[in-house]
Amino acid sequence: MAKRNDSIRWLETLNNKDVALVGGKNASLGEMIRTLKSEGICVPDGFATTANAYRLYITENNLEEKIRQRLEEYRKGDKTLHKTGDSIRRMIRRGKWPDETAIAIRDAYRELCRRNGEEEVDVAVRSSATAEDLPDASFAGQQETFLNITGEDELLDACRKCYASLFTDRAISYRENKGFDHMQVALSVGVQKMVRSDKAGAGVMFSIDTDTGFPDVVVIDAAWGLGENVVQGTVTPDNYTVFKPLLQDSTLSPILNKTVGGKEKKMVYARSAGNTTRNVDTSARERHSFVLSDDEILQLARWAVVIERHYGTPMDMEWAKDGESGELFIVQARPETVQSRKEAGVLKSYHLKQQGEVLLTGMAIGESVAAGKVQVIKSASEIERFEEGNILVTGMTDPDWVPIMKKAAGIITDHGGRTSHAAIVSRELGIAAVIGTEHGTGELKDGQEVTLSCAEGDQGKIYEGILEFEETEVNLDDLPETRTQIMMNIASPAAASRWWRLPCHGIGLARMEFIINNQIKAHPMALLKYDELEDKEAKRQIRELTRHYDDKKEYFIDQLAQGIALIAASQYPDPVIVRMSDFKTNEYADLIGGRQFEFSEENPMLGFRGASRYYSEHYRAGFALECAAIKRVREKIGLGNVVVMIPFCRTLKEADRVLEVMAEEGLVRGQMGLEVYVMVEIPSNVVLAEQFAERFDGFSIGSNDLTQLTLGVDRDSAVLKEVFDERDEAVEKTIAHAIRAANKTGTKIGICGQAPSDYPEFAEFLVEEGIDSISLNPDSVIGVIRRVAEVEKRL
Repeated sequence: MAKRNDSIRWLETLNNKDVALVGGKNASLGEMIRTLKSEGICVPDGFATTANAYRLYITENNLEEKIRQRLEEYRKGDKTLHKTGDSIRRMIRRGKWPDETAIAIRDAYRELCRRNGEEEVDVAVRSSATAEDLPDASFAGQQETFLNITGEDELLDACRKCYASLFTDRAISYRENKGFDHMQVALSVGVQKMVRSDKAGAGVMFSIDTDTGFPDVVVIDAAWGLGENVVQGTVTPDNYTVFKPLLQDSTLSPILNKTVGGKEKKMVYARSAGNTTRNVDTSARERHSFVLSDDEILQLARWAVVIERHYGTPMDMEWAKDGESGELFIVQARPETVQSRKEAGVLKSYHLKQQGEVLLTGMAIGESVAAGKVQVIKSASEIERFEEGNILVTGMTDPDWVPIMKKAAGIITDHGGRTSHAAIVSRELGIAAVIGTEHGTGELKDGQEVTLSCAEGDQGKIYEGILEFEETEVNLDDLPETRTQIMMNIASPAAASRWWRLPCHGIGLARMEFIINNQIKAHPMALLKYDELEDKEAKRQIRELTRHYDDKKEYFIDQLAQGIALIAASQYPDPVIVRMSDFKTNEYADLIGGRQFEFSEENPMLGFRGASRYYSEHYRAGFALECAAIKRVREKIGLGNVVVMIPFCRTLKEADRVLEVMAEEGLVRGQMGLEVYVMVEIPSNVVLAEQFAERFDGFSIGSNDLTQLTLGVDRDSAVLKEVFDERDEAVEKTIAHAIRAANKTGTKIGICGQAPSDYPEFAEFLVEEGIDSISLNPDSVIGVIRRVAEVEKRL
């Protein structure tokens, strides 16, 4: 008979070497309590039943042979998986506790009550599977958790249910597929003091970007109430992204992104009809508020870094906030298993070759594309009718759905966030998924043909019909080094995150207007003069966009700062050159509320654009918001690698006026390392290059506008498209003159136009002329690197 101390181990006595005894989950909790408590990481106190206790329970109740018999009937096809699992679970739940084990659990519970100064402490009861001879087996998510358990009898019943959950349908299927002996696997039960997150919030945290593999961020999901809703994908949580390299500087707040989730429900305590928890609707205030403060986000992120460093691998963690004490706790930590195991040498890229009607949008999981026929499955009872190769559409998934998820070409859910079950499994399986569409099960019909695209940024799109797409592989191995600095042109934050693995040394052009157009959507002057807006529909749209902000000005600054920060972090500490807004008047007018603040021009390409707007009374207040966003990114978040670039600066006087306005807004060239570049895209920039060099730290050649203005050709004219050519002799001589002037004055010069991406021989010309850097579209980087290296060898 097992001794009492063979049945129970206190968490503080465990470490990572005890996986065979108490499973990976409980061993990890013990490891953190023993080794990371001194670094300020809080883990709830508790104990674990051992694998010995489980085996004794099975033996004393004469269950092993009965379980093997039921499993053999399943293998022969005499019983279905569901009937087999249900039969085994009922047998285990009806078993009796061996006296020694029951006494050990009761004694440990009483000690936990004493430690917490409570007569009957509420506990979380979690399953932790283990296989002594299979240390690398992964049983995550296959067993059950029970929350808000109170009293010795209720605890013993919950432990019994945990034992039974070793034979959930999904666990049986997993072990059968892997060829594991079911009776080699044991189960440990972790019992911890409940964190009263039902009165605050909880969620999931990763020390790596689980979609792109970018290693320098911590990604946190948060929802009100107990954390099960986040794990299961029942709600759309808040999402926070924190930049790890700057976390140690207490003067900075390196939160790159904060997104308010819907958080429609919260799980709280219950004491009715045998249930210990229940879901209730959140209030409007809760739905529109962040669960965590900035200080709490940063504290969790710092803990993630400490835990990752200790384990030596990216980590998947669960956290909870106690609503009574205000304390934060880590309640689970395990290695991340998808991105951390990917091969670093190959990048896959997907591209839609057609466009279609967008039916729905949600969060893109992964970066691929899938197409097929919709099959709506609303409950687990229907999963057996799913047909392989279809697009699975459902409300949300849990581990019972994994067998059909493996058969799906793509997955669409109504609910969930980036760390929900559906998202995690989709990544593991390499399947494109769009999560949190809200209305997928209502709007999509069985048999409907759709294309699911996760290749267009962080927003996933569901298109009507089967669209043609292509998949390409980029090999990053054996690339030569170049003296010429190779950089990227980036429009969106999502693209920057996707292409971080490319061997570039910074971003030569980050287009601010893309963030304004796609993320902010409203004209800055319409935000500043909201009360004066005449367009009622525009006012309604702006009110909806800014509903999470008390100040509409702050909405613009915050959203723009977040977009820039995500781009800058992807290349830190290499330079990221951010071009201030360069919309034409007609493009500004298309922003929400914009028509009231823009002129109608015959030729916007040569009109009120670029530098001329920044000091004009018509837009100066809008430019001040742009400056405030840059200042926040550099000084509050800490991304000092951001370089400001001024577009379409026609004259020296204009340059001086723009620099004066920037200084008035707190952006002084040279202060705190601030560099200011100017676009070379007008012939006057070339003719007066040496004088412009006195005012700016660097030049960036915009070959599109420079070609247009050198040749007098409208770059958008279909009739004159044969004339528009950056390789024209006049254009090349103009560019060569600019490069020589920059080299003479010691001013950095690069190019961010389209030509080097389109024409390798043009890149060769630039290298021969002595350009410092070439900024390219991401899909051109590898080919141009090889070409540049060859040219440099000859020079």
